[in-house]
Amino acid sequence: MTTENHGRQISIKRISIAERLKIILGSACYLGYSPAMPGTFGALPGIAIYFILWKIMPSNFLRISLLAVVVALMLLNYYLTPWAIRYWRSKDPSQFVLDEIIGFLCVPIYYGADDFNRTALMGFILFRILDMIKIFPANYVDKNVKGSTGIIFDDVISAGYAALILFLFDLFKSFNLI
Repeated sequence: MTTENHGRQISIKRISIAERLKIILGSACYLGYSPAMPGTFGALPGIAIYFILWKIMPSNFLRISLLAVVVALMLLNYYLTPWAIRYWRSKDPSQFVLDEIIGFLCVPIYYGADDFNRTALMGFILFRILDMIKIFPANYVDKNVKGSTGIIFDDVISAGYAALILFLFDLFKSFNLI
């Protein structure tokens, strides 16, 4: 489709409904387009998903429900990654934030999902900080593992570190060290 603007032709690309749906899913309803901290904003739906499951699922099914969502999001991520790399012309596009949602949802899976407030607040902050600084082996995976696997697993590793810090904080607190 082309249009005229002051004597110049401007090309406007039409986006199909399927492509628009991929953009919405891959960018977490456009949160990945945030000009500042797109990964952090893009991970916010993870808190919403966790909250909904925390409210509706019996506690003995909460972790397995979170795991089912993570597996579904991983499958979606594997499906969408080749498209996202082409669409955003980057090996790890900042707008593509499914990996951040997956990563955050791994925090309550690793740490424990029953204490929503603690896990959602402290776990989210720790996860985002650790995902940004990428402690080994997350940095190795980020730099050396290509495609969907590399995009996802540096976040999954950072989530493990966030859960470990929460666990250590609980341990020190139980010994009255903090």
